[in-house]
Amino acid sequence: MRQANGQRREKTMSFLDRFLIISVVLLTSVFPVELFPNTGPAPRGGDGQFTGKQGQVILINVPDIKDATSVKAGFLGRKLTLFPNPTAGGGAGYVGLLGIDLQDEPGAHELTVDVQLGEKMRHLSYQVLVLKEKFSVEHLTLPKDKVDLDEKAAARWKAEQEQVRKALAEESAMRLWQTGFIEPVHGKRTGIFGSVRIMNGQARNPHNGEDIGAPMGTDVMASNDGVVRLVVDHIFSGRGIFVDHGLGLYSMYFHLSDVLVKEGDLIKAGQVIGKVGATGRATGPHLHWGMKVNGARVNPYALLELPFSQNPAAVRPALASPMVSPQTEPSPTAVGGDTR
Repeated sequence: MRQANGQRREKTMSFLDRFLIISVVLLTSVFPVELFPNTGPAPRGGDGQFTGKQGQVILINVPDIKDATSVKAGFLGRKLTLFPNPTAGGGAGYVGLLGIDLQDEPGAHELTVDVQLGEKMRHLSYQVLVLKEKFSVEHLTLPKDKVDLDEKAAARWKAEQEQVRKALAEESAMRLWQTGFIEPVHGKRTGIFGSVRIMNGQARNPHNGEDIGAPMGTDVMASNDGVVRLVVDHIFSGRGIFVDHGLGLYSMYFHLSDVLVKEGDLIKAGQVIGKVGATGRATGPHLHWGMKVNGARVNPYALLELPFSQNPAAVRPALASPMVSPQTEPSPTAVGGDTR
């Protein structure tokens, strides 16, 4: 009797074992990650590493990709679109511009890349090591009305900021810029990117562009191909031009004495789009040149340092600048573009 009961228990256990094994096999084919968490997705940053300082632009290169429907990336809440490598000569690989904002936190951050290949999606993860940049501190003494805003001026400034935010909120789907960027004006850099400005003892936001001193009326050239997105006359930046170069890249040209383009115009690298001036809150003639890459405030000169071939427009002769008397030479302390 005991032997019969033992045989029944063995048969029962054998049946349960078989049932459990079959169940595990079936579930594994449907939920492999959930059942085996140790075999999950690749670790963060497992596909490579990039390094750059605050305010720099990194050329992201994702090799071994061909004929993708789209390649999109994400970094610190900002999105960027990658495109076929223009220097690959028809080979595989996608590249994109990653801007490191001047106030991004130093340290290791993840760059995610999603590659759409037909109906399949490939996920990649890179580590971006952000290094701290040492920015200078400027102490400036200016007339009180160039620093403090009354109620009416403050309301105007807020409205202008909203106008710019809306204009730059949309990303152009096409890449308009060509490989190789150019300096819009040749002159003395009188205001350094990222510098912290103490105006009349009051701390202001970091300087988000480069001030280039040049004589009044000097030609200002577009630093690359694009479309004029916005033409303004603002309280701080004066007469200014915002150029959309596509895929989240924008350039800005402020304090102009004259604007030679209008909104919607298609422009080419090296094309004269305005003249150096001192409009807005400026203490002397100069150009405030700024760049944003997918919302990140970057040093515009970082675009000139990318590993691209030189743009032919860089050696294109500029139109003759007007004759300027010595007293109109730019002041070495010409500043402007206070962003509060």
